[in-house]
Amino acid sequence: MPNLDDILEEIGEFDFFQKRSLFVLCLLSAAFTPIYVGVVFFGFTPEHRCFSPGVAELSQRCGWSLEEQLNHTVPEWGSHGAGFGSRCRRYEVDWNTTDISCTDPLGSLVGNRSTVPLGPCQDGWVYDSLGTSLVMEFNLVCEDSWKLDFFQSCVNAGFFIGSISIGYMADRFGRKLCLLVTVLVNTVSGVLMAFAPSYSWMVIFRLIQGLVSKGGWLTGYVLIAEFVGLNYRKATGIIYQVAFTVGLLVLTTLAYTLPHWRWLQLTVTLPNVFFLLYYWCLPESPRWLIAQKQNDKAMEVIKHIAKGNNKKLHLSFQNLGSEDEERQKLKPSFLDLVRTPQIRKHTCILMYSWFTSSVLYQGLIMHMGVASGNMYLDFLYSALVEFPAAFILMLTLDRIGRRHPWAAANVMAGSACLLTALVPETLYWLKMTAACLGRMGITMSYEIICLVNPELYPTFLRNLGVLVCSSMCDLGGIITPFLVYRLAEIWHELPLVIFAVIGLIDGGLVLLLPEMKGKALPETIEDAENLHR
Repeated sequence: MPNLDDILEEIGEFDFFQKRSLFVLCLLSAAFTPIYVGVVFFGFTPEHRCFSPGVAELSQRCGWSLEEQLNHTVPEWGSHGAGFGSRCRRYEVDWNTTDISCTDPLGSLVGNRSTVPLGPCQDGWVYDSLGTSLVMEFNLVCEDSWKLDFFQSCVNAGFFIGSISIGYMADRFGRKLCLLVTVLVNTVSGVLMAFAPSYSWMVIFRLIQGLVSKGGWLTGYVLIAEFVGLNYRKATGIIYQVAFTVGLLVLTTLAYTLPHWRWLQLTVTLPNVFFLLYYWCLPESPRWLIAQKQNDKAMEVIKHIAKGNNKKLHLSFQNLGSEDEERQKLKPSFLDLVRTPQIRKHTCILMYSWFTSSVLYQGLIMHMGVASGNMYLDFLYSALVEFPAAFILMLTLDRIGRRHPWAAANVMAGSACLLTALVPETLYWLKMTAACLGRMGITMSYEIICLVNPELYPTFLRNLGVLVCSSMCDLGGIITPFLVYRLAEIWHELPLVIFAVIGLIDGGLVLLLPEMKGKALPETIEDAENLHR
């Protein structure tokens, strides 16, 4: 009996239907960007200082510039944040006094500057920004600055929990249903977040978005991988991720055009409504239907694909594995990920590799810092570096395979981190070049693991395997800020040394996985166990 890969060779492995499906799912991939990294723009922290009644009037009377006003009226003590110049205390003096000197205002009030009492910001803060952000609206500075960190952690915590639960749903109830439910919940919670009346409600809606959005993105990834033939899995996987990079560029443009976080949140959320049209645009995965022993429905989908590709299905291909009809329908279980030796090995290595990719990808961005001080340009540069990484993979994966480019990418990222740590600041150009090579290497590793992870699990377990393993990526995202900033207090380059060790270990571990170049997707546990042969 022919299997699905044989039938796809007959009706088209990557013809019009698959290209159309890839296009509409790439829109979903691009729309995931604001949830994954949008907090960079929603929660930017501008220059700010305590508001003191009378300072603005005094500054206008004396003709001070902003820098002079800060020097005269704002204490240096209590600076918070790297490069933001936050001032968390104010001088306890009456700036409304009429005889204040413009050259030495504090001296004319108290005589000795060192004896001026400092007090908390009782009247709020003044922000030097033309736009608005979460920080400005809810005053997430000074003693409340941890709330912004908590906001970011909630998104990653939602990713972590949702990756496991959504993965089970997609394998238990189908890819299409899971995709539509996540799109609906994501859209509703995103719109509600744009109108959140308080910080608490904002965190709740953001957590809900985290619970469903990444699971939906990965389900879309698995769905397109199951629509195409094995010769096109690599290309479609990379294109799906390049769409995410395009989303980074679009988000940067929108954030620059709309510097007000509520309008930006609404603008990036509303297009998700159109993804509900996938109910009519996309069928269920035929591989999932076959794994669930719903061969009649699978054949209907196959005929739909053949019609979309303007091909006719030969009579000899209109039966699917009737000898397996009596086997029990397979249901996914978390124990299946560790029950057999080869799948257990795959699961452990993939979980570590997802963790490594997340820590290095996000950690390098945090540690590199901003060279120009313009967050829009920095974000743009970080997005552009991902295009050559994708181009290199398009050229190498079909010729060399998955394992060796994957190992090389991790070794390159780890070695570049170590070189960046050891190069002195006087050789800035070399330091930045090494950091960019590290970013390119870990981007390649990220894209390869997204491709390989679905290939190593049988159909009935595939979505659960991808989402459980990728949940380690979210765990890495939660701890990376602490890893970067706490270790940097001991030695500024220590995080890079840790990144190098983690990356080099991963480079060795991935060589223990089976090579999937030219192999069909495993349909059963036995198929997955025999991949290394």
